[in-house]
Amino acid sequence: MVRLPRLQRLLRRDPARPRRRPAPPASELRRERRALLRLREHTLRDLGGLSLEMYRRDRFREDLLLERCAELIGLEARIHELDVLLGTANRAPGVPKTARCECGAPLLWGSRFCATCGRPVANAPANAR
Repeated sequence: MVRLPRLQRLLRRDPARPRRRPAPPASELRRERRALLRLREHTLRDLGGLSLEMYRRDRFREDLLLERCAELIGLEARIHELDVLLGTANRAPGVPKTARCECGAPLLWGSRFCATCGRPVANAPANAR
């Protein structure tokens, strides 16, 4: 009888569960993030210049502005994904996660309020006075 170990492994694998690829090295993620931040800055300046020019000429093209804003939002979403990946890649095992506010911003140790949104910290440390 002929054995086909690879075929048997494929048959045992759950087809509904997608195959996970390993995350790229943190250096590649940081490099991509830096490039995206430069592109975001450039795109944001272009968007401001475009809206100023439209104001000067008194001819607004809303579709063009919406298209450029959608590109910018896409860039920011990818930057956020990279931030999440880098946050998990840089954390060593056994090191506790940093406390986060409901808005997602990191909370500084000893703070009573979020620096981003101003919400009071739910579990303020006892020595934060």
